[in-house]
Amino acid sequence: MIKEWATVVAWHNGVATVHAESKTSCNSCSAKGGCGSAMLNKLGPKNAHVMTLRSEQPLQPGQRVELGIRESSLLGSAMLVYLAPLVGLFLVAGLFQALFHSDLAAATGALLGGVAGFILARGVAGHFGQRLAPVILSVTLPPDALRVDLSDR
Repeated sequence: MIKEWATVVAWHNGVATVHAESKTSCNSCSAKGGCGSAMLNKLGPKNAHVMTLRSEQPLQPGQRVELGIRESSLLGSAMLVYLAPLVGLFLVAGLFQALFHSDLAAATGALLGGVAGFILARGVAGHFGQRLAPVILSVTLPPDALRVDLSDR
């Protein structure tokens, strides 16, 4: 299982909105100054993911939760997102080439097949979305639950 920590933004009627920041490998490398990837990461947008998850336990904004997703779910969704448009591209391009014997028809078929594969992948992901979604594994204490009183010293 792949695990990541996220911060609760809101919770309402059993649905939690969480914010998870994606990490790059540049934080663990010692060649930050001379690396092109580190420079590109600084230029690009900061990757932060906001998602909604089912949570029967009431959560407070600022509370940290540990999210988990099975490796098989991650691999299955990646294959769906990348392979469905690619297979559609090749199949429809080949079909149009065989039917019309033209490179323009093959290019048009490739475009149509890629778009159709993307739409198919989106529909299948929407249908199986709950099985592919991350789940909340553990929850930390709310931000206001821990108080240290130093006035007795």
